[in-house]
Amino acid sequence: MAVTIRDVAHACGVHVSTVSRTFSAPHMVNAETRTRVLAVAERLGYRPNRAARSLTTGRTDNLGLIVADLSNPFFPPLIKAAQAAARAQDYHLFVADTDEDPAKEQELVHAFSKQVDGIVLCSPRSSNRALEQLVETIPFVLVNRRLRGVTTVVMDVARGARTAMEHLAGLGHRRVALVSGPAGSWTSGEIRKAVADVPGLETVVIGPNAPTEEGGVGVAAQVAAAGVTGVLAYNDLVAIGLIEGLDELGVGVPGDISVIGIDGSITGRLYRPKLTTVAMPTADAGRMAVDLLIKSMSAATVLETHLVVRESTAPPKGLP
Repeated sequence: MAVTIRDVAHACGVHVSTVSRTFSAPHMVNAETRTRVLAVAERLGYRPNRAARSLTTGRTDNLGLIVADLSNPFFPPLIKAAQAAARAQDYHLFVADTDEDPAKEQELVHAFSKQVDGIVLCSPRSSNRALEQLVETIPFVLVNRRLRGVTTVVMDVARGARTAMEHLAGLGHRRVALVSGPAGSWTSGEIRKAVADVPGLETVVIGPNAPTEEGGVGVAAQVAAAGVTGVLAYNDLVAIGLIEGLDELGVGVPGDISVIGIDGSITGRLYRPKLTTVAMPTADAGRMAVDLLIKSMSAATVLETHLVVRESTAPPKGLP
């Protein structure tokens, strides 16, 4: 039989309301009494009813996490770390994806706002104006998006992309392509700005493109016709799709064209050739975003990225 709040109160010799306040408003309970109640509750295996507690405190102890695409291997490590961080602080985490659709994103925020205490929004596709309206409804942390006055956790993709382009230049490449991401992607814009003037490189921008493997396959012919010897793709999925599409056209990687992705996902490690990629600290971002949300802290945090060199990059043909 489940242990009730009355069982705890009886075992402690206190009123039921004292046990209730211990869990819902601990600052209102004498420290000695609070310690005794918590110890007895732990010994008896009592867990407070969240729904009842929310009626008293106005809090749900639930958080929302909204990502652009659950099928993208970039997101699972972030989700797993965010969930662990929430659970460690006695919160539940609800996860949903927007399928890269700004309208669905806004719809989910409104739906979640009735059920959670705050939302982590990852790689949002909505406009700044839309986000500014959304953040007025509920506490927010944005991941991979900067917005004035909103707590953000950003992975330094710009620096990582520039490092990737410098890697290609160092191998001897002189004309390269940037296969960009969706038109509404803040990350894609940051990458494009970062690689615009890398010394020694002429950069051809191809896109916008869907941030998927199919998007990479679909742009392969355009890349092959662009006269480039190297490519930086928007993410690992696009890079892998591009390699598949180039292979179908008889263009080898890295023999004919070197390809670099962005994410550092497990998919890139398993693919052949193993993908050179800009590794993103996704787990750290998920963990930090939840911590900042729970603590209601204002911050603009930038996490470092780094280049992982594998098999999909090499000097261009004709160079030793």
